[in-house]
Amino acid sequence: MLAFELDGGAAAGQAFVSALQLHSNVANIGDVRSLVIHPASTTHSQLTPVEQLSSGVTPGLVRLAVGLEHVDDILADLELGFAAAAAVSTAAVSASSDEASVPV
Repeated sequence: MLAFELDGGAAAGQAFVSALQLHSNVANIGDVRSLVIHPASTTHSQLTPVEQLSSGVTPGLVRLAVGLEHVDDILADLELGFAAAAAVSTAAVSASSDEASVPV
């Protein structure tokens, strides 16, 4: 089991999970399959943002449990997720840059 934070917050975390094809999006960790979850939008979604943060759940947090699939398949799947998260993060940066440069 490992966890990491993605730049781009909840949108990036959800995009990462949605893009994966090999990893199963489930809350349990006892399996031979590779698993993924975005806690802020699933297991901890009933908590307020402050409660999530106080329990260690940040908006871009993703948790993975690596299964018995071939390592090349796992890595290829993760690349899909990282590309999707990067696209969301880049789009958010572009949108905020565009808003900042709008003449008043």
